[in-house]
Amino acid sequence: MVREPAVAGQFYKGTPDLLSREIQSYILDSPKERVIGAVCPHAGLMYSGHVAGAVYSRIELPDTLILIGPNHTGLGSAVSIYPEGRWIIPTGSFDVDEVLAHRIYSNAADVITKDTKAHLFEHSIEVQLPFIAFFEKSAKIVPIVIMQASVEECRAVGEAISDATRKTGREVMIIASSDMSHYVSDSEARILDRLAIDRIVALDPEGLYNTVVSKRITMCGYMPVAIMLYAALGLGATHAELVGYATSGEVSGDYDYVVGYAGIVVK
Repeated sequence: MVREPAVAGQFYKGTPDLLSREIQSYILDSPKERVIGAVCPHAGLMYSGHVAGAVYSRIELPDTLILIGPNHTGLGSAVSIYPEGRWIIPTGSFDVDEVLAHRIYSNAADVITKDTKAHLFEHSIEVQLPFIAFFEKSAKIVPIVIMQASVEECRAVGEAISDATRKTGREVMIIASSDMSHYVSDSEARILDRLAIDRIVALDPEGLYNTVVSKRITMCGYMPVAIMLYAALGLGATHAELVGYATSGEVSGDYDYVVGYAGIVVK
């Protein structure tokens, strides 16, 4: 199955030349390193592209990327893995790593569903692909979107990912796609987002999950980030670093209703 772009021309430029120039404008001249995981935002690039660009500028991409994002559309299953096929964007296409996807699914088949419907119109993973295409056009991907998962289910999916990665011998990186607080004041976003960021940097997936729920932080991808952290810990992660943080107010000028964006690497 071929997954056509859903948000080209909306969240990012819709033609190859314009998109390449747009991505280039967010890339920094930074030393690169291999990392296990990352958190990247997924808003329109005019708002969050500089934060995502700072992350991608820092990392050496492997051959396979496991991309985990929230399901904003409500279509499909609670935890949906895209099992096979190809994803297209204006600047390239990406084959799904079917072997790895199947192994992840098999490891947690009581939680994960093979499901393409959940991915058809979802932007959270698609918005990562222009950055990946800029650096590694031949990368394979395993897309997973999360509508709802308990902390125990997040752990199960994360452990399924780390186990499948080891058993297939893949060199992978796990990207959790998430924005932070939504539609609060700039000052409130920074306070609440710091609570969540502190748990991520501490490599504390359960603490992140519980903090977001208890403090009512409107972080759309806390479940994908928790899954990434569980998987990264299973693959030997020992520390994490905040690469950048911003709010939409810095672009729009509206500091009363902002969305927060964080970029984090996990090593």
